[in-house]
Amino acid sequence: MHEEPRPRFLIIGAGPAGSMAATVAAALGADVTLVESSIIGGAAHLWDCIPSKAMVAASHRKLSVLDADKLGYVVEGGGIDLDRLSDRIDEVSGDLSRNSTEILEDQGVRMLKGRAHFTSAHDAVAVTAEGEVHLEFDLALVSTGSDPRIPDWAEVDGERVLTTRHAYDLHEPPSHIVIIGSGVTGVEFVNIFSSLGSEVTLLVSRQQVLPHRDPEVAAVIEEDFLERNVNLLKGARAIGIDTSEHGITVSVGDGRRIDGSHALLAIGSVPNTAELGLDAAGVKAEHGYIGVDEYQRTSAGHIYAAGDVTGQMPLSSVAAMQGRKIARHALGFQVTPIDYSKVAQAVFTEPEIASVGLEEAEIIAAGRRIRTTKVPFAANSRALIQGKPRGFVKVFSDPATHEILGGTIVGYRASELIGILALAVQGRVRVEALVETLMVHPSLSESLTEAAD
Repeated sequence: MHEEPRPRFLIIGAGPAGSMAATVAAALGADVTLVESSIIGGAAHLWDCIPSKAMVAASHRKLSVLDADKLGYVVEGGGIDLDRLSDRIDEVSGDLSRNSTEILEDQGVRMLKGRAHFTSAHDAVAVTAEGEVHLEFDLALVSTGSDPRIPDWAEVDGERVLTTRHAYDLHEPPSHIVIIGSGVTGVEFVNIFSSLGSEVTLLVSRQQVLPHRDPEVAAVIEEDFLERNVNLLKGARAIGIDTSEHGITVSVGDGRRIDGSHALLAIGSVPNTAELGLDAAGVKAEHGYIGVDEYQRTSAGHIYAAGDVTGQMPLSSVAAMQGRKIARHALGFQVTPIDYSKVAQAVFTEPEIASVGLEEAEIIAAGRRIRTTKVPFAANSRALIQGKPRGFVKVFSDPATHEILGGTIVGYRASELIGILALAVQGRVRVEALVETLMVHPSLSESLTEAAD
């Protein structure tokens, strides 16, 4: 009996999308080759996301120690050893990478360390330390991630002028760090460095931090920053950085000049697609971002793209789900496209911010009627017991159908609590079902049922 040949699946980039696609595709019977130039698990994931969250965990633990007297526990000091923290970051990232590698090996995935580029619609070359490896493929996935964006007016030296990837190797906290960019990454680093004891100045190009978020959310975070003595400079768009032996000076478009010991660029990322030979494969890109359809197919239908290279939501969870669905779709299985309006996301500040579904303003702009209910954590007994009363829960629902459309949580462990609302949004749950759910008492989750009522 003739056996059908296994489809040859080439994956370039072993981040969350590539690793997940490789694992699923191999389990479904594909002959998978995975090419990665740096680290299995992905540079952006293991050199940005995981290290930053490890630093957030350390900064939150320090704040908990400093606030312990509120709970009757007296602690002296509470400093952070950055060298030991750096070792811990390396340990966590290394463990994650090794675990991912073991899973891929167990699935029989062929892994090549090097850089790959297309030479035709069904051929590629991987350049490794041992030489060039020619690869023929039936299906392919591009998931090469991104690097921090460096504007023309900034010269990064890794010592005084930093990108986020330099921030994890500092041996001592900067005396005064100027953070350029007030989006998710910027505000997370404000939280980190202010907790480490650095003087922090945040340049906010618009009139609120997190400019695309609910103003009520931004107000809570700004209040926390001001209590930490963070210098918030609003309407301040950086146009240049000068360095000296002793520090840096950031120039702002309106003429202001801000002195500091270090500058940190947190102004987005650029896709790693420049040297992939996309034209040779018939894959169209614009400004480096690869265009895809709802199934993540590129203009070359047998080649897919996922993660940061697509310009879609730059979240590891989204990339991993894209990779899972791509593997199944490419191998002929029916899949449901991702509904990006139902993605849960979080900002790891103090307090945390988490949301799912559309923002309140987006729902209104779409012409839908909306019922908004809100409960402050100051009314939640567990939040008061933990000494974390700041923040609130908002639930958005359709007043006609009572379906939960989304929600926002600002407060202690918001990134964990949002999972309940995410499940409700995905399952099109009615508010009555959430209201009638008996939560543990005392618990933070009680605020979700109260907010839905």
